[in-house]
Amino acid sequence: MSDPTLNGLRVLVVEDEALVAMMVEDFLADLGCMVVDVAANVPAALDVANDHGVALDGAVLDVNLGGEKVFPVAEALQMRGIPFVFATGYGAAGIDERFSKSLVLSKPYDVRALQAALVSSGMRRN
Repeated sequence: MSDPTLNGLRVLVVEDEALVAMMVEDFLADLGCMVVDVAANVPAALDVANDHGVALDGAVLDVNLGGEKVFPVAEALQMRGIPFVFATGYGAAGIDERFSKSLVLSKPYDVRALQAALVSSGMRRN
């Protein structure tokens, strides 16, 4: 199922549910992507997002991480010019107005929905 447009893409996964994170990792591997890191909370995700030594081509961000919103991570990625998609069960209504133009992947989703979101977000290997 590898997608040539996504092959080798380096992706950060920000997800606090371990089973969902593993599923996303599997989906990304099926699409030919490389998972750079999996962060389960905002501080850990910010460490990766702010580390200019970490090569990132994109990120999949769960909006709600244990009651804390992921928006500071989205801001950090945006400042670096790194595309991302939000993943949430709340739909676009749960997204901060600053990110209203960002792609939202509605949970639950499958590998094809993730593939479409990654491609639509403009993620490409840098």
